[in-house]
Amino acid sequence: MEQRAARACMVLFSIIAITCTALPSFAARAPIPVVSKDPYAAALLIDTGSGKVLFERNADARLYPASLTKLMTFLLVIEAIEHHQISLSDKVTACAEAEAMGGSQVNLRRGEKFSVEDLLYALMLQSANDAAFALAKHVAGSKQAFVERMNRRARELGMASTEFHSPNGLPPARGQKPDTTTPRDIAQLCRELLRHDATLRYTSTETRPFRNDGYIMRNHNHLLQSVPGCDGLKTGYYRAAGFSIAATASQNGSRVLAVVMGSRNRKVRDAEATKLLLKGFAEPKPDARTVEFPAAPPAGTWIDPTPSAASRY
Repeated sequence: MEQRAARACMVLFSIIAITCTALPSFAARAPIPVVSKDPYAAALLIDTGSGKVLFERNADARLYPASLTKLMTFLLVIEAIEHHQISLSDKVTACAEAEAMGGSQVNLRRGEKFSVEDLLYALMLQSANDAAFALAKHVAGSKQAFVERMNRRARELGMASTEFHSPNGLPPARGQKPDTTTPRDIAQLCRELLRHDATLRYTSTETRPFRNDGYIMRNHNHLLQSVPGCDGLKTGYYRAAGFSIAATASQNGSRVLAVVMGSRNRKVRDAEATKLLLKGFAEPKPDARTVEFPAAPPAGTWIDPTPSAASRY
């Protein structure tokens, strides 16, 4: 009887050990403040051609980008391709770290090989955290080296209030810091992305098969179907960050970009982004001004994302 009980305990212990090793531990996530608000924490609308601000509300609030972080990952991969450092046909080998990434993913398994192009679609449609990690390692050799490139590129673009700590925007583990940025910085990143012809080819794709057509990836950006002329760019979410989106649309030769961050509800986020895009195509307001990039607040400083009554529309 004692031997049977001991064997049962051993089996149970083995199952627990395997589970804890194979799956990401949500209990190990660092406790960070919830910044989401209703209808959102911050927003910005710009004309992408001139850079003029058509609407803003707390556009310099430092928030968590969540998967909007992948916009910088995408930019660095595209630039590496344009500089002939890598190619779309390169085969990327998934590692154990990518396999265990968790969150939104395409379930990469250690040792699997996929082309850079396949992983770029996984990054932008499925918002795959494992694809982001695999691409980062392929481009820079390690996650840390890639994150250093992300921050260097952010500084070059004038994203003074942005600090990246991951290639995918997942919530931080204990002992780590969250990625932080502002709607104004995200807008600057998106303007740079729109200068690259390849960007909209990925962000406007609604569905694409993956793993020998065994899995259909679907774009998380629902505005592609609901807003005329919408062809990008990216959504993001985790609980503390709320729902965010960087959405762009083009009509009659005019292109606008709406950044909405920190909404408590996905449908509200999409509705507010839609309002902003449509507002952008209306007659421009006479007080529209050029995008400016203020100096970053001191490290650890948060701008209160609570909106002022005067800034509502």
